[in-house]
Amino acid sequence: STCACVEYYGKALESLIKQVKIMSIHGKMKHKRNKIFTEFRKLPGGILVCTDVMARGIDIPEVHWVLQYDPPSSASAFVHRCGRTARIGHVGSALVFLLPMEESYVNFLSINQKCPMQEMKPQTNVLDLLPKLKSMALADRAVFEKGMKAFVSYVQAYAKHECNLIFRIKDLDFASLARGFALLKMPKMPELRGKCFPDFTPVTVNTDSISFKDKNREKQRQKKLDQQR
Repeated sequence: STCACVEYYGKALESLIKQVKIMSIHGKMKHKRNKIFTEFRKLPGGILVCTDVMARGIDIPEVHWVLQYDPPSSASAFVHRCGRTARIGHVGSALVFLLPMEESYVNFLSINQKCPMQEMKPQTNVLDLLPKLKSMALADRAVFEKGMKAFVSYVQAYAKHECNLIFRIKDLDFASLARGFALLKMPKMPELRGKCFPDFTPVTVNTDSISFKDKNREKQRQKKLDQQR
């Protein structure tokens, strides 16, 4: 749903999935977008992590799966997203992830968009990759900061969902969400002010001590810290 989520999950998938080309694209990449899109179209296979900037008006042949991590903010966008697969006689699948409290969205889509859906049972024996993502965040400040920004942007986008009777910010389990983003600590943001999270355990490490792997970025950060001191 957001550019920050694309940045974070694109980076995460690069480390978690080997021998598969991972590419990311979103609205803030104005000058790079065409180049990334053209490159992806030429690939024999790969994964494109994207916002709704790719939901309509583009044609990539033989897209087998469209995975919608976030339910789109408008019902019409859902159909446009699904339409990236199964084009011109090809077969394809589209999947949207919903929390149990969001399941009435299925009925909403069937009425609003005449779009019937089937439930796909959760996969069994799924690998827990969150410890690896946490290790990545501890090893590189770039990953740590991307995760924090992605979480904040996700919550803010959720709060603005057009179906706010189904997607209610007050019902969100922020602790589970933070664990899902492999956060090391909860960020400071208005939506979390005054709330306690006993189900979320922050790391004991001082996150200010996490450095950037990129030496130039770390040098700039240290310079800023010196100025603040």
